[in-house]
Amino acid sequence: MAGERPDCEHRWRRILLVEDDVATASFLEAELAGNGYAVEWASDGLAGLARARSGDFDVLVLDRMLPRMDGLTLLETLRAEGIGTPVIFLSAIGSTDERVRGLRAGSDDYLVKPFAMSELLARLEVSHRRSAAASTPATRLECGDLTLDLLASRADRAGKPLLLQSRALQLLEFLMRNQGRVVTRSMIFEKVWSLDFDPGTNVIDVYVSNLRREIDRPGLAPLLHTVRGAGYRLGTSA
Repeated sequence: MAGERPDCEHRWRRILLVEDDVATASFLEAELAGNGYAVEWASDGLAGLARARSGDFDVLVLDRMLPRMDGLTLLETLRAEGIGTPVIFLSAIGSTDERVRGLRAGSDDYLVKPFAMSELLARLEVSHRRSAAASTPATRLECGDLTLDLLASRADRAGKPLLLQSRALQLLEFLMRNQGRVVTRSMIFEKVWSLDFDPGTNVIDVYVSNLRREIDRPGLAPLLHTVRGAGYRLGTSA
């Protein structure tokens, strides 16, 4: 599975590798690290799920067959929780039906074992380009009938303007740029307030509550959801 190292200029840096075979995991970890990636390894599905929920990773390289929780269930659980971290499946099961199941469960790619290391590196690069294109900063954001015009510092829901101050607009922008994903209080503190998280303060809860009051007015489908024990998610589905 060895291959040439690609250009290291544009790539993801943090990878969660979930693989139960020690020899395979050690090889992949060494090769990925040698190509400029920071790799963390989980040896079973439950451990992988716990780490993936942290939101600290740019991509998951996920084995299909795992002890304690199989890869497909792990992926379905993440997607059901609104965690959209890109996933590349590694699997010894190469049938069309299994590939389709993996893709429909929310994986971004599916690579059949045995594979060339150069192919995995190339697929990581392709997925990175997709992610970079999708995350290009925009001045107008949309989530259902909610819009945010950053140039005009104006937000509207169902065609009606929202009364939001500067910090609330920054919070809304962060949620809209991460819509469909769970964001934690510490992430909000870091990205919106540029501060370390203080577990003794309820400022995030107050701002989220006020924002929810504005965007989820009576008669409108809720967009701002609380994910118990995890954080918040902005999206058109509960």
